Amino acid sequence: MRQYSSFRLFSIALLLLTAGISVAQPNDATREAWNRPVKPFRVIGNIYYVGAEGVASYLITTPQGHILMDSGFAETVPRIQDSVNQLGFKLEDVKVLINSHGHYDHAGGLSQLKKLTGARLMISEGDAKLISDGGRSDFQWADNASFHFEPAVVDRLLRDKDKVELGGVTMTAHITPGHTRGCTTWTMKVREGDRDLDVVFVGSTTIPGYKLLNNAAYPNIVEDYAHTFALLKTLKCDVFLAPHGSFFGLDEKRLLMEKGATTNPFIDAQGYRRFIDATERDYQEQLTAERKKK
Repeated sequence: MRQYSSFRLFSIALLLLTAGISVAQPNDATREAWNRPVKPFRVIGNIYYVGAEGVASYLITTPQGHILMDSGFAETVPRIQDSVNQLGFKLEDVKVLINSHGHYDHAGGLSQLKKLTGARLMISEGDAKLISDGGRSDFQWADNASFHFEPAVVDRLLRDKDKVELGGVTMTAHITPGHTRGCTTWTMKVREGDRDLDVVFVGSTTIPGYKLLNNAAYPNIVEDYAHTFALLKTLKCDVFLAPHGSFFGLDEKRLLMEKGATTNPFIDAQGYRRFIDATERDYQEQLTAERKKK
């Protein structure tokens, strides 16, 4: 396993500790920066990165068609389409659309993608209403029109541990609520060389400006976050991915791959643990601070 330098470890830790603030709903300047194009590439096995700089999207390919996870913003969709084409695949071969959670920076283009592909949209029960009403029922930003997006029709409702299967690929939905009520962490296996590896696509564990205690719009948010952290600690993770590149060091790891790293840098079990631990500390610190104010 490749070792990080002390500076890199510090940089990653600092980034993770500030994730709860920086990965709130972005303003226009941040939104533009997050939507900058990234050259698409194979992450590992049959998983390809087709998202933008700040908002991730993944193409999982199979002989019977493909699975696409997350749309980014509405304006990210053309970037995704270009990326899929650059990799030699066809967007119309996408058969299934899935989602990490129903915020507009990850679900804003799902309706467009559904129209372009004819794919079935599969969403957790907890986030299905968010997707169907374009974010207008969001517990935090329901009244903020700038965070709304084009609604999409959900074809299949997913519960905890439901499986999405296509062309020999099995993806398992783990409901990890808090960031949204139906925030979903996905797991699957890939074959890399002579190894079978466990892949975890974390939904999100950040707390972007939320109130935890006595939240009338989401009364069980504290318990949901606690459940999510406990669940994520039980998952076996070799390959760590997430809806924002900043969560898992996308830029650094991509550059290492381009330079011919002998070990795939996305194989990063330690990075996964650091991320969960850091965001859980943020959660505990905010909870403690709110309790002191009571």
